[in-house]
Amino acid sequence: MTEGERRSGGYQAMLVGLLSLNFGILFFDRNALNFLMPFVQPDLGLSFTQVGLLGSALSLTWALAGFFVGWLSDRTGKRKIIIVLATVLFSFCSVASGLASSFAMLLAARLLMGLAEGGVLPISHSLVAEEVSPERRGLAMGVTQNLGSNLLGSAAAPLILIPVALAWGWRDAFFLAAAPGLISAVLVLMLVKERSGEGVPGAPREKLTLGQAFGQRNILLCALIAILLVSYLVVCWAFMPLILTQLRGFDPDTVKWLMATLGISAGIGAFVVPGISDLIGRRPVMIAAPLLGVILPLGALYFDGSAWVLAAIFFFGWALTGIFPLFMATVPSETVDARHIATVMGMVMGTGEILGGVLSPFVAGAAADRFGLAAPLWIMLGLTLGAGLLAMGLKETAPRIVARRAAFAGLAT
Repeated sequence: MTEGERRSGGYQAMLVGLLSLNFGILFFDRNALNFLMPFVQPDLGLSFTQVGLLGSALSLTWALAGFFVGWLSDRTGKRKIIIVLATVLFSFCSVASGLASSFAMLLAARLLMGLAEGGVLPISHSLVAEEVSPERRGLAMGVTQNLGSNLLGSAAAPLILIPVALAWGWRDAFFLAAAPGLISAVLVLMLVKERSGEGVPGAPREKLTLGQAFGQRNILLCALIAILLVSYLVVCWAFMPLILTQLRGFDPDTVKWLMATLGISAGIGAFVVPGISDLIGRRPVMIAAPLLGVILPLGALYFDGSAWVLAAIFFFGWALTGIFPLFMATVPSETVDARHIATVMGMVMGTGEILGGVLSPFVAGAAADRFGLAAPLWIMLGLTLGAGLLAMGLKETAPRIVARRAAFAGLAT
């Protein structure tokens, strides 16, 4: 698509903001169980293994939806209606979570929530790729994926849900979490403009196979990094509130602020990290951020000083989340033909969720049952180191850097 075919800058900004808000509400609902787990676990009598299984269940169906829905949106071009229906469904799943009276009922609600949520992000990124110029793609995708999801799903969620749970109970907190999604669905329906009958320009007649996608080095490496860092995230979300309360002995009020620090960090990183990658390249940023992430599990494990200093450790360690839009969306979209953008994003995200998000909470939960709550922190440490090493193998895709290198090569010849 040429620059002239894109809609106005105002519409582009509105689109990115609205999709970021919608994904933020989605993550508010997804993360609600993690922040409410210190209340849910004793009430329902859950083991640490069952806590891990609840995270695994959502990741499994999220992954399956990511694979299928991304491909479906490329084939049909019906992105907006899919996002609207998914948003309504995951809101009702939050209500179902609040009604759960057993592990089995809560597990069923999480499975259905994953099916509803899994396709939203690849479709959102495909809309952004369609409308926003390549030179601003990293920043736009960073805001779409990380700003709302972290300000709402990581920062606001514990500050809102934990006090509600303390005052009225964890079930009412789930009911509250459902309401914003219904409003967001209406806004998407009213404001997003879909290119009638187009889908991605030049929509493919043939399906892109897994072998064809993963035969490209960047796609394979992005999928492997997704496995490791999705694991890092879901292990942190599932177990950090329990680690801070049961292992470190912090009170719920301190825990809510420490967990909110992660959301503030990622919200700022939504602008800073992808924006830096637009300027200096995707590869160096994707190497550095995971290596910085080692300080978070080490701080949670060993730091015994002020909670304010621990919050700073959490803030800087969580900066690695700024590269999630890069390996899940930006680099894949800059690697494949535009006709396959949502499909390949769904593959990368789905691989990360099904091999990382599904397995890691179960493994971390079993390790915590056997070796204690410190075990998930050691798992997180290994995951982030591995991701940084894998990123060293990426080929640079940032348009500004690629063009600059091409110009230098032309001068040299």
